[in-house]
Amino acid sequence: MESPAITIDGLTKRFGSLTAVDDLSFTVAPGRVTGFLGPNGSGKTTTLRMLLGLVEPTSGRALIGDRPFRQIPHPAQHVGAALEASSFHPGRTGIGHLKALAPQVGVPTSRCREVLDFVGLSQAADRRVGGYSMGMRQRLGLATALLGNPQIILLDEPANGLDPQGIVWLRGLLRSLAHEGRTVLVSSHVLAEVRSTVDDVVVIGNGKLVRASTLSDFEALAEHAVVVRTPSRASFVALAGERGWQIEDTHDGFRIPGVTAATVGTAAFTAGIELHQLADVGADLEAVFLNLTKSSDAPTSHFPSGPPGPPAAGPTSPEAVR
Repeated sequence: MESPAITIDGLTKRFGSLTAVDDLSFTVAPGRVTGFLGPNGSGKTTTLRMLLGLVEPTSGRALIGDRPFRQIPHPAQHVGAALEASSFHPGRTGIGHLKALAPQVGVPTSRCREVLDFVGLSQAADRRVGGYSMGMRQRLGLATALLGNPQIILLDEPANGLDPQGIVWLRGLLRSLAHEGRTVLVSSHVLAEVRSTVDDVVVIGNGKLVRASTLSDFEALAEHAVVVRTPSRASFVALAGERGWQIEDTHDGFRIPGVTAATVGTAAFTAGIELHQLADVGADLEAVFLNLTKSSDAPTSHFPSGPPGPPAAGPTSPEAVR
């Protein structure tokens, strides 16, 4: 059975004179990882809390499939969420935390050991959560979200506190969950954290939608550039002028936006200019992200209607360890 989509429709939340979320609309498709991006304070967590029925919207709807979260029977078996990595009783052990939740979720206590092993916390299962590192609490939050083997996964800043190895592990986990057809929504204020993971991006700023598209369409907004180092600086500057390149001096070389390394290399070779470095530095997605979130006046949406592309390899799924 295909996982339901998430629909945010005209969602607005005001706290007195502050509008935290402003007429926000987007969808999250099953079988894909969607990155929910925006600066701190842009309204991401408030949106997730409204989706989970923890905050009442001023107007609009937040739906899981065709219904609000509060109308879903046994919701933890359908939706798994980790919004905070610190919402654990410090005196409880990791396994104790999950065993306390298992009856509410409606799963046997044997499932608790399975998900702790799945997130790499089996060795720390009997340690008190108060002694866990930030990264370990993030993993426990993921175990909590996966306890009911849900089809919808909502994670708020899940990479916080993870070391590089943990971030690689998290990417594989999210890809594997999406590969099973689950609907995965991951919030972050750092694009680099999710760039290698997501299929789609939803970018908000000041509570408003500023971009909803596939990652590839988002990358198309970025300007590619080439960096060059040469001992013949004057000759290269003259060549750039002849070719109409807009070059930027980087002290030990040049940055040239809007051209490819092949174009620059061919022109330099033809002109007899020696190059000590020629590299395509790719798209500056962070610059695009920062520029988009400076203003929220022109929302756009370009989600695909076709099937997702092939997923990256990932770890064994929670379904396999049940």
